[in-house]
Amino acid sequence: MNKIKMLVLDIDGTIFKKDYTATEGVKSTLKNLVKAGIKVVLCTGRMYAATKAIAQELGLCTPVICYQGGLVKNFYENEDTLWEKNMNPVIAREVINDLKQRNIFFNFYINDVLMVEHDSYLVQQYVDARNIEYKIVGSCDNMDLTGLNKILAIDDDTKLIENLQKELSEKYKDKLYVIRSTPRFCEFSSTEATKGNAVRFLADRWGIKKEEIMACGDQDNDIEMLLAAGVKVAMGNATEDLKKIADYITETVDNDGVPAAVSKFIGEEYGL
Repeated sequence: MNKIKMLVLDIDGTIFKKDYTATEGVKSTLKNLVKAGIKVVLCTGRMYAATKAIAQELGLCTPVICYQGGLVKNFYENEDTLWEKNMNPVIAREVINDLKQRNIFFNFYINDVLMVEHDSYLVQQYVDARNIEYKIVGSCDNMDLTGLNKILAIDDDTKLIENLQKELSEKYKDKLYVIRSTPRFCEFSSTEATKGNAVRFLADRWGIKKEEIMACGDQDNDIEMLLAAGVKVAMGNATEDLKKIADYITETVDNDGVPAAVSKFIGEEYGL
């Protein structure tokens, strides 16, 4: 087996439990990996501001992948943007109109600012859990959508979100990346903004081969991320579609699935 040089981790449901905290087991494992010189990369649908805070909390020192792969940025040096793939403003406008016609609540992000047209318990719930701020802008019909990172549709009706993803992924085939990141979230971004593309970008930058990458995730938006890795790990709480492509299914996030996987595939090589 090749020595793992890069560990790519989703956040929510992978290293963060439902209460948005990491266990002591996860924290100590990541600390040891960093000490061993392994590049530990957070790879998430979250915005940069939220991801930066988590990376700092965990003591990481590698760029973070945000917006499903739409942004790769250094957080620990000059905050340089290494890779950025935003939505086409014209297509973004079409998506917004589709969601408004269906009366589906949505957030949108421009230059890493979270915006909504109107307040709702859905956005309040979203930002409270992630400790981020948001801006109420009223109608966005006349807004300049240049620099739009992604659009996120939210609804408590998980079947509605499932159907929305199926319908609009077909409508915007070859124009947008449309994926569910949780049963309640449907995300829209550039076709190039996938976790897999961002992982490959960093691996090429560092001269790391696919077989030297391990990735862990739990949702359908992690499929592309796992496919970019030589060792594909699905959490015990992962979706069935993610488990189907995984090389290994580890414990759940509540039972320290990431430390267990690290122990199995990395631990012996590095004496962890």
